[in-house]
Amino acid sequence: MSDPAQAPRVVIADDQMLVRSGFRLILSSAGIPVVAEAADGQEAVAAALKHQPDVMLMDIRMPGMDGLEATRRILASRSGQDMRIIILTTFDLDQYVYAALAAGASGFLLKDVSPEHLIGAVQLVRSGDALLAPSITRRLVERYAVPQPLMAEVSADLSALTPRELEVLGLIARGLSNAELAAELTLSEATVKTHVARILTKLQLRDRVQAVVLAYETGLVSVGQNHGPGGVSG
Repeated sequence: MSDPAQAPRVVIADDQMLVRSGFRLILSSAGIPVVAEAADGQEAVAAALKHQPDVMLMDIRMPGMDGLEATRRILASRSGQDMRIIILTTFDLDQYVYAALAAGASGFLLKDVSPEHLIGAVQLVRSGDALLAPSITRRLVERYAVPQPLMAEVSADLSALTPRELEVLGLIARGLSNAELAAELTLSEATVKTHVARILTKLQLRDRVQAVVLAYETGLVSVGQNHGPGGVSG
């Protein structure tokens, strides 16, 4: 991986040349180098392994190998451990997007994203944070997550959390930001960040997106449950 002080190196995978060209132009104008492009999933995997970018923009629907399978293969590879993948989609409620988030993608963007949001998203996930729009991600998870409370391995993982950490995980799943978590629990933001980091470490999760998915799949949070103040923000 490159020096965090440097601009993130990006690979763009999309079957539409105009989309790739437009995103390359936007990122290049912000000083963010695009080191390769790919027109399908196989090319995306090859480009990821060859160039080892910091961030990949991955179209979910491509011919041949789709973006979901490409995401799985990249993140399962040794060189993909520190890579961050942002899913590109035309629809914010898409079962394939949910599957990609569950597989480890760090968030998703609609293809009509503004230049400023695209640049900010690449910089955000490169820093190790998740690109999490609470209301959209929660709706996505609620629609497609299948509760699996009897999974022994997952149950054992959750049992490693303290009662406070379980409470924090539940609030993360309802879309609360760190600031809202701090207000809800009467804690400092620094303490909240420590709790979140410990949760991700104990559960071996990449970021908050996977934490949301896990909270629903284990039944810790159920569909239709009260979501608190952060649940309606975008």
